[in-house]
Amino acid sequence: MDVAGRRLVAALSFQTTPGRFVALLGQNGAGKTLTLHTLAGLRPATAGSVTLEGRPLAEWTAPERARRLSLLPQATEDPFPVTVLETALIGRHPHIGFWSWESERDVAIARECLAQVDLAGHDERAVESLSGGERRRLAIAALLAQDTPVSLLDEPTNHLDPQHQLGVLQLLRSRTDAGRAVVASLHDPTLAARYADDALLLHGNGRWEFGPCDAVLTEAGLSALYHSPMHEIAWRDRRVFVAG
Repeated sequence: MDVAGRRLVAALSFQTTPGRFVALLGQNGAGKTLTLHTLAGLRPATAGSVTLEGRPLAEWTAPERARRLSLLPQATEDPFPVTVLETALIGRHPHIGFWSWESERDVAIARECLAQVDLAGHDERAVESLSGGERRRLAIAALLAQDTPVSLLDEPTNHLDPQHQLGVLQLLRSRTDAGRAVVASLHDPTLAARYADDALLLHGNGRWEFGPCDAVLTEAGLSALYHSPMHEIAWRDRRVFVAG
Protein backbone atom coordinates (compact mmCIF):
# COMPACT_ATOMS: atom_id res chain seq x y z
CA MET A 1 0.00 0.00 0.00
CA ASP A 2 1.47 3.30 -1.14
CA VAL A 3 0.70 6.90 -0.18
CA ALA A 4 2.34 9.92 -1.81
CA GLY A 5 5.04 7.72 -3.29
CA ARG A 6 5.79 6.00 0.03
CA ARG A 7 5.46 2.25 0.47
CA LEU A 8 3.76 1.98 3.87
CA VAL A 9 2.81 -1.69 3.94
CA ALA A 10 4.24 -4.35 1.63
CA ALA A 11 3.03 -7.93 1.07
CA LEU A 12 0.88 -7.92 4.20
CA SER A 13 -0.50 -11.36 4.94
CA PHE A 14 -2.29 -12.26 8.14
CA GLN A 15 -5.42 -14.07 9.26
CA THR A 16 -7.66 -13.68 12.24
CA THR A 17 -10.41 -15.98 13.43
CA PRO A 18 -13.51 -15.81 15.64
CA GLY A 19 -12.56 -15.23 19.25
CA ARG A 20 -9.37 -13.24 18.48
CA PHE A 21 -8.66 -9.59 19.22
CA VAL A 22 -5.95 -8.09 17.00
CA ALA A 23 -4.32 -4.82 18.07
CA LEU A 24 -2.92 -2.72 15.21
CA LEU A 25 0.03 -0.58 16.33
CA GLY A 26 2.35 1.89 14.63
CA GLN A 27 3.43 5.49 14.51
CA ASN A 28 1.22 8.21 13.06
CA GLY A 29 1.18 7.85 9.29
CA ALA A 30 2.36 4.23 9.34
CA GLY A 31 -0.69 2.97 7.45
CA LYS A 32 -3.05 1.82 10.22
CA THR A 33 -6.12 3.60 8.83
CA LEU A 34 -5.18 2.60 5.28
CA THR A 35 -4.97 -1.03 6.37
CA LEU A 36 -8.32 -0.95 8.13
CA HIS A 37 -9.99 0.70 5.14
CA THR A 38 -8.54 -2.00 2.88
CA LEU A 39 -9.80 -4.74 5.19
CA ALA A 40 -13.23 -3.07 5.19
CA GLY A 41 -13.35 -2.92 1.39
CA LEU A 42 -13.31 0.88 1.17
CA ARG A 43 -10.22 0.74 -1.04
CA PRO A 44 -8.82 -2.10 -3.13
CA ALA A 45 -5.69 -3.95 -2.07
CA THR A 46 -2.64 -3.02 -4.16
CA ALA A 47 -2.02 -6.73 -4.67
CA GLY A 48 -3.68 -9.91 -3.52
CA SER A 49 -7.13 -9.90 -1.95
CA VAL A 50 -9.06 -9.65 1.29
CA THR A 51 -11.32 -12.57 2.15
CA LEU A 52 -14.19 -12.77 4.60
CA GLU A 53 -15.23 -16.22 5.74
CA GLY A 54 -13.15 -17.67 2.92
CA ARG A 55 -14.88 -15.61 0.22
CA PRO A 56 -13.25 -12.61 -1.52
CA LEU A 57 -14.62 -9.43 0.02
CA ALA A 58 -15.36 -7.99 -3.42
CA GLU A 59 -17.87 -10.79 -4.05
CA TRP A 60 -20.08 -9.80 -1.12
CA THR A 61 -22.95 -7.41 -1.80
CA ALA A 62 -22.99 -4.24 0.28
CA PRO A 63 -25.95 -5.39 2.44
CA GLU A 64 -24.34 -8.80 3.00
CA ARG A 65 -21.05 -7.22 3.98
CA ALA A 66 -22.75 -4.74 6.34
CA ARG A 67 -24.32 -7.65 8.21
CA ARG A 68 -20.97 -9.42 8.58
CA LEU A 69 -18.41 -6.62 8.90
CA SER A 70 -18.54 -3.28 10.74
CA LEU A 71 -16.10 -0.37 10.74
CA LEU A 72 -15.58 2.41 13.26
CA PRO A 73 -13.76 5.23 11.42
CA GLN A 74 -11.23 7.44 13.14
CA ALA A 75 -13.64 10.39 13.00
CA THR A 76 -17.39 10.61 12.46
CA GLU A 77 -19.58 13.50 11.33
CA ASP A 78 -23.19 14.33 12.08
CA PRO A 79 -24.31 16.69 9.28
CA PHE A 80 -28.00 16.65 10.30
CA PRO A 81 -29.70 17.30 13.65
CA VAL A 82 -30.23 13.87 15.18
CA THR A 83 -30.73 12.41 18.63
CA VAL A 84 -28.51 9.93 20.43
CA LEU A 85 -31.01 7.10 19.94
CA GLU A 86 -31.46 7.85 16.23
CA THR A 87 -27.70 7.68 15.76
CA ALA A 88 -27.39 4.38 17.63
CA LEU A 89 -30.20 2.97 15.47
CA ILE A 90 -28.10 3.56 12.35
CA GLY A 91 -26.26 0.40 13.32
CA ARG A 92 -29.48 -1.58 12.88
CA HIS A 93 -30.08 -0.48 9.27
CA PRO A 94 -28.34 -3.50 7.65
CA HIS A 95 -30.82 -5.75 9.48
CA ILE A 96 -33.95 -3.82 8.47
CA GLY A 97 -35.83 -4.57 5.27
CA PHE A 98 -36.14 -2.07 2.42
CA TRP A 99 -38.68 0.67 3.24
CA SER A 100 -39.16 -0.80 6.71
CA TRP A 101 -38.99 1.02 10.04
CA GLU A 102 -37.06 0.06 13.15
CA SER A 103 -38.86 -2.51 15.24
CA GLU A 104 -39.23 -2.52 19.02
CA ARG A 105 -36.43 -5.08 19.07
CA ASP A 106 -34.15 -2.76 17.11
CA VAL A 107 -34.85 0.06 19.55
CA ALA A 108 -34.21 -2.27 22.50
CA ILE A 109 -30.87 -3.37 21.01
CA ALA A 110 -29.83 0.24 20.39
CA ARG A 111 -30.73 1.22 23.96
CA GLU A 112 -28.82 -1.76 25.34
CA CYS A 113 -25.75 -0.73 23.35
CA LEU A 114 -26.05 2.84 24.62
CA ALA A 115 -26.13 1.51 28.17
CA GLN A 116 -22.99 -0.54 27.48
CA VAL A 117 -21.08 2.65 26.65
CA ASP A 118 -22.50 4.58 29.61
CA LEU A 119 -25.02 6.61 27.60
CA ALA A 120 -28.22 5.20 29.08
CA GLY A 121 -30.88 7.83 29.54
CA HIS A 122 -29.47 10.10 26.83
CA ASP A 123 -31.85 8.89 24.07
CA GLU A 124 -33.38 12.26 23.24
CA ARG A 125 -30.26 14.40 23.59
CA ALA A 126 -29.10 16.12 20.42
CA VAL A 127 -25.82 14.67 19.20
CA GLU A 128 -24.44 18.19 18.81
CA SER A 129 -24.77 18.64 22.58
CA LEU A 130 -22.40 15.76 23.33
CA SER A 131 -18.75 16.11 24.24
CA GLY A 132 -16.07 14.59 22.00
CA GLY A 133 -15.75 11.56 24.25
CA GLU A 134 -19.51 11.06 24.40
CA ARG A 135 -19.71 11.20 20.61
CA ARG A 136 -16.99 8.59 20.38
CA ARG A 137 -18.87 6.30 22.72
CA LEU A 138 -22.06 6.88 20.70
CA ALA A 139 -20.25 5.84 17.52
CA ILE A 140 -19.13 2.68 19.29
CA ALA A 141 -22.71 2.02 20.42
CA ALA A 142 -23.86 2.20 16.78
CA LEU A 143 -21.14 -0.28 15.81
CA LEU A 144 -22.22 -2.62 18.63
CA ALA A 145 -25.83 -2.33 17.47
CA GLN A 146 -24.75 -3.44 13.99
CA ASP A 147 -23.99 -6.79 15.65
CA THR A 148 -21.48 -8.16 13.14
CA PRO A 149 -19.17 -11.17 13.54
CA VAL A 150 -16.18 -9.01 12.54
CA SER A 151 -15.49 -5.47 13.77
CA LEU A 152 -12.76 -3.11 12.57
CA LEU A 153 -12.11 -0.08 14.78
CA ASP A 154 -9.82 2.86 14.08
CA GLU A 155 -8.61 4.28 17.40
CA PRO A 156 -11.71 3.36 19.42
CA THR A 157 -10.27 4.95 22.58
CA ASN A 158 -9.73 8.33 20.89
CA HIS A 159 -11.10 11.20 23.06
CA LEU A 160 -11.98 8.82 25.92
CA ASP A 161 -11.02 9.31 29.56
CA PRO A 162 -9.27 6.39 31.35
CA GLN A 163 -12.51 4.97 32.77
CA HIS A 164 -14.18 4.78 29.38
CA GLN A 165 -11.03 3.60 27.60
CA LEU A 166 -11.01 0.55 29.84
CA GLY A 167 -14.77 0.13 29.54
CA VAL A 168 -14.72 0.15 25.73
CA LEU A 169 -11.77 -2.23 25.50
CA GLN A 170 -13.47 -4.59 27.95
CA LEU A 171 -16.55 -4.52 25.72
CA LEU A 172 -14.41 -5.50 22.74
CA ARG A 173 -12.71 -8.20 24.80
CA SER A 174 -16.13 -9.55 25.79
CA ARG A 175 -17.15 -9.66 22.12
CA THR A 176 -14.12 -11.74 21.22
CA ASP A 177 -14.68 -14.01 24.20
CA ALA A 178 -18.19 -14.55 22.80
CA GLY A 179 -16.73 -15.67 19.46
CA ARG A 180 -16.48 -12.42 17.49
CA ALA A 181 -13.36 -11.14 15.73
CA VAL A 182 -12.01 -7.65 16.45
CA VAL A 183 -9.21 -5.67 14.77
CA ALA A 184 -8.54 -2.30 16.42
CA SER A 185 -5.81 0.29 16.02
CA LEU A 186 -4.43 1.46 19.36
CA HIS A 187 -1.72 3.85 20.47
CA ASP A 188 -1.04 2.29 23.86
CA PRO A 189 0.93 -0.99 23.80
CA THR A 190 0.06 -1.53 27.48
CA LEU A 191 -3.65 -1.65 26.62
CA ALA A 192 -2.88 -3.87 23.63
CA ALA A 193 -1.00 -6.31 25.85
CA ARG A 194 -3.86 -6.31 28.37
CA TYR A 195 -6.81 -6.84 26.04
CA ALA A 196 -5.62 -8.21 22.68
CA ASP A 197 -4.60 -11.72 21.65
CA ASP A 198 -2.48 -10.77 18.65
CA ALA A 199 -0.64 -7.67 17.47
CA LEU A 200 0.06 -6.35 13.99
CA LEU A 201 2.93 -3.86 13.99
CA LEU A 202 3.24 -1.49 11.02
CA HIS A 203 6.60 0.26 10.68
CA GLY A 204 5.51 2.64 7.92
CA ASN A 205 8.29 1.58 5.52
CA GLY A 206 6.78 -1.63 4.21
CA ARG A 207 7.84 -3.73 7.19
CA TRP A 208 5.27 -5.40 9.41
CA GLU A 209 5.12 -8.05 12.11
CA PHE A 210 2.20 -10.18 13.23
CA GLY A 211 1.84 -12.67 16.04
CA PRO A 212 0.67 -13.29 19.60
CA CYS A 213 1.06 -10.24 21.84
CA ASP A 214 3.42 -12.09 24.18
CA ALA A 215 5.81 -12.68 21.29
CA VAL A 216 5.42 -9.45 19.30
CA LEU A 217 5.09 -6.81 22.02
CA THR A 218 8.64 -6.66 23.34
CA GLU A 219 10.96 -3.86 24.43
CA ALA A 220 13.12 -4.27 21.33
CA GLY A 221 10.21 -4.57 18.93
CA LEU A 222 8.32 -1.58 20.30
CA SER A 223 11.46 0.55 20.49
CA ALA A 224 12.04 -0.11 16.79
CA LEU A 225 8.36 0.53 16.01
CA TYR A 226 8.16 3.90 17.74
CA HIS A 227 11.78 5.03 17.21
CA SER A 228 11.96 5.66 20.94
CA PRO A 229 13.20 3.53 23.85
CA MET A 230 10.38 1.45 25.30
CA HIS A 231 10.71 -0.35 28.60
CA GLU A 232 8.60 -3.17 30.01
CA ILE A 233 7.58 -3.17 33.66
CA ALA A 234 5.80 -6.01 35.44
CA TRP A 235 2.94 -4.68 37.58
CA ARG A 236 0.15 -6.72 39.18
CA ASP A 237 0.74 -9.64 36.82
CA ARG A 238 0.41 -7.28 33.83
CA ARG A 239 2.88 -6.02 31.25
CA VAL A 240 3.26 -2.26 31.26
CA PHE A 241 5.24 -0.40 28.59
CA VAL A 242 6.67 3.07 29.18
CA ALA A 243 8.62 5.32 26.83
CA GLY A 244 11.88 7.02 27.71
